[in-house]
Parts: sequence; structure tokens; C-alpha cells
Amino acid sequence: MKKRIFLSISILSLLLLLVTAAALLLSMYNEFIDERKSEIATEAEYIKYALAISEDSDEEYLLEAGRTSRNRLTLISDDGTVLFDSFEPAGTLENHLSRPEVSQALKTGTGSATRDSDTLGEKTYYYALLLDDGYVLRVAATMHSIGGVLSDIRITIAAVLILMVAASLLAAGAITRRVVAPINKINPEKPLEYVPYDELSPLLMSMDGMNRRIEAQMEELRQERDEFDRITSAMSDALVIFGSDKRVLTINKSARRMFMNFRPSIRNHLELSRDEGYLELVEDAFEGKNGELRWEKNGRIYRLTATCVVDSDKYAAVLMGRDITDKELSEQMRRDFSANVSHELKTPLTTVMGCAEIIRDGVAKPQDIAGFADKIHSEASRLLKLIEDIIRLSKLDEAELTEEFRQVDIYKIASDVVKELSQKAEKAGVSLRLEGEKAEIKGIPGTLHEMIFNVCDNAISYNNRGGHADVSVRKVGDKTVLEVKDDGIGIAPEHQERVFERFYRVDKSRSKERGGTGLGLSIVKHGVLLHGARLSMQSEPGKGTDITIVFD
Repeated sequence: MKKRIFLSISILSLLLLLVTAAALLLSMYNEFIDERKSEIATEAEYIKYALAISEDSDEEYLLEAGRTSRNRLTLISDDGTVLFDSFEPAGTLENHLSRPEVSQALKTGTGSATRDSDTLGEKTYYYALLLDDGYVLRVAATMHSIGGVLSDIRITIAAVLILMVAASLLAAGAITRRVVAPINKINPEKPLEYVPYDELSPLLMSMDGMNRRIEAQMEELRQERDEFDRITSAMSDALVIFGSDKRVLTINKSARRMFMNFRPSIRNHLELSRDEGYLELVEDAFEGKNGELRWEKNGRIYRLTATCVVDSDKYAAVLMGRDITDKELSEQMRRDFSANVSHELKTPLTTVMGCAEIIRDGVAKPQDIAGFADKIHSEASRLLKLIEDIIRLSKLDEAELTEEFRQVDIYKIASDVVKELSQKAEKAGVSLRLEGEKAEIKGIPGTLHEMIFNVCDNAISYNNRGGHADVSVRKVGDKTVLEVKDDGIGIAPEHQERVFERFYRVDKSRSKERGGTGLGLSIVKHGVLLHGARLSMQSEPGKGTDITIVFD
């Protein structure tokens, strides 16, 4: 019997040791792989940023970076042509458009793949990143270096495993000789179910009472933890609680989003961020000083507040973070809007006052008075249209709308707009056409009319004589698509991101000549947001502009 017990314990111990060692090895290998991939992605992001600000060409910068990087750097054009490679001459490499990581990066911005490299003859991990100029930067690293690290670890684990096997065999023999069968029948979870010896009764009763107390305490702790997690998870503000040893005790969802590099393995405040302002703020809290900081990270603006908490003779800290990006952007937009409105109103008013003073002072010749009157009328009309657009845009901003959402036919509204603008189009020598079908959505008729009118008006105003402006309304599944396409002067790429800003004009002289206020497309954008739609624009100088609005 002792032999059977010894064999059972020994075999079980060996199996557990082998499984534990294998799981540990696999876990460490996967962690090394994940860290390596993260390093490659980080390197690609750094190179992308450096390329964006570098005055050198992409190839020159990558050539310099390739000398210091242990990874393979490749620059690929949007048609798959290899423009640069740090390991091989670019001219000797085949087209990479079919490579999965490259095609994925061209579609989504990033891509990755692991495969046997034809040129390196080893298993290689590839990470591709789409650059701002449309090229693809690919960083490749072989898994050989990671395997080398794991090889060293395997030697250590093997040595420890041998020692543990020997120890387990010795322990199994000792347990077999000393532990008797009845004691093995005792259930630690319910010790009073079986009491083999009276001498063990006090111990087993104590174990039973301890189990009950521990279970009650654990349940109370679980309830408190769950309640705390529910409260902090629902907070829109970021919350991080640090212990007096500067370890992270609690971090809610908002804080995880704020610290985008957060991993469950992070325990120290230094691992959250190395930003100088953040570190100074938190370190001051550990020294008993409360503080506040305006912090910019990942394109967002946060207001961080650190509060010290007395823990025995040391200080712990609570860090709160609030996203104030939208607030600051709104303030900046308000200031810009006020400045632009002031400028735009002063210009026509100055012209009106100047012409009026010339007429009043008798400086103008009688035959010129009619011209000055026309100028006053023209500038006054422009001023009135500008004021109307400002009021309309303000109502959209503040949601002060007198009309309510109701079922409307987009095609009918577009038809009315085309009729209104037909005379202007004919005068400008532009062919304005409408095609499509009845398409009902829930919206505000007046706002929708203004949106379509502004887009169509731009298609006429910024077109060439003999050009075309085509308006279409169609149903695509359960969505309604409004498209206005022209073959006019188009918009240069550097202006396309800003044409929907208030008072932004690509060509100010041409815009004012044709009566533009610089608010038309801004009204369109706000109307789209109000209706929960999506707005997109494609334009090329000299070939025209295509604006599409999709209503869900």
C-alpha cells in the first residue's frame, strides 16, 4: 500500500511539475513575443512621426534609421513597389502589394503577419503602418532573437525542474511513511464531516469556524469590491488610486482609456506614464502636496488633480482626470468665430459707409452716384445674407429650432432646390440636373432644404461655363444617399479638411465675387450632425467635387 501511495504521489507530482513548467514556458514565450511585437509597432509609430517632421526624404531617413535598428525597415508605395529596404537593395525585391500586412495597412491603416521569409529564410513577424503620404512603412523582425532568450530560460527552468523532481520524490516518500490513510479522508472545506481521531476534534472545529468566518469575510469583500467597481466604472472621470508604496491599487475604465499603454501587469505609477508633468504631480502627492495639471496626451486634453491621502506615517495618492478637450475646443471656436464675425461684418460696412460718405460730401460725380448706390446695395445684400447665415448657424449650434423632426421626402426637397437654382445655373452656363427616386427620412424640412441648397449653390458657383452639376437621391438598403457631383474647379487636398470650418474660403477673392459668406458648408456640416447623418467629400483640382450625405 505504501508503494502504491508513493507511486501515486510521485507520478502526480511529476505530472504537475511538467504541466506547470510547460505552461510557464509557453506563457513566458508568448509574453516575449507580445512584447517584441509591441516594440515593433512602437518603433513603426516613432518612425512615422519622425518621417512626418523630418526635412530629409523618407529613403534618407530610413537609411539612417536602418543603421541603428536591429529590425528590417521597408518602405512600400501604394502600388506595392518597394522604395527602400534596409537589408536588401530595393530594386531586387518583388512587388509587395499582395503581402497581407501591406494590403491590410492600405485598407485599415495597420497590418501584421507572421510567415517564413523568402529573403531571410526564417520565421519573420511583419508589421505594416500607413504613412501620411500614402506609403506603407513595414518593420520586420525574426523570432530567432526571442527564441535565443527563451533558450537561456529553458536551461534555468530545467535545472529548477530537476531539483523540484528530486524534492518531490523525497517528500512523497516522507508523506507515504508518515501520513496515515484516515487523515487523508478529512475534507478541509468541511472538516467536521469526518473526524478520524478525537485528538483532532479541537483542530477540526477550529478549522470549521475559521472557514465560516473566512467565507463571510470573503463574501463581504466581494460585495464591497463589486459595488466599488460599479461606481468607478460608471464614472466619466478617470480615477487612479495609489498606495503608500506607490503601487496602483485601483484604476477605472476612463483611466485605462486615458493611459492607453495600460496593461493588467502594470503595478507602479511610473509604468503608467513617463511624462514629466504627470510624474511631478503624482510625486508631489506622495510628499503630501495636492496639485492640478493641464495635461495633453494622445491628442486629448485632460485636467489632472492629485490629492494626497495620509496612510500611517506615509502618503498615498488619488489621481483624478477629466477630459476637457471639447470644452477647450469650444472656447477656441467661440473666440475664432467672434473674431471672424467681427472681420466679416466690418468689411461690407466699411464699403457702405465709404460710398455713403462720398455721396454725402458731394465728392462723387452725378454720373457716378448710380454706381455707388449699386455698390451700397450689393454690400448691404451681402451683409444681410451674412447675418442670416450667422443666425441660422447659431440656431443649429444651440438647437434653437422652431421646426420639429417629421417624415420628409429628400427627393422632393432636392427637386425644389434645383428649381430655385435653375435660373442661376442657366445664367452661369452650368447644367443642373436631378435624378433619383422618392426617399423619406425623419428630419427638419427647413434645415434639409438649406443643406441641399448650399451644396448645390457651391456646385454652380465654383464651376466653369459649360460645366455640369448632378444631384442624385437614392436608397441603398435602409439608408438614403444624397450626392451632389460637379466637374468644376475642385478643391486642393490641403484645403479639403478645412472647407467645412466657419468663414474658411479656398479662394477669398472668388468667393466674395460670387457672393459667398464662408458659412455655407459649415451650415451643411452642422445640419448633417443634427440629423445624425454622415458627410464625405472627394475633390480634385480641375476635375470637380463630389459631396455625399448618407442618412441612416
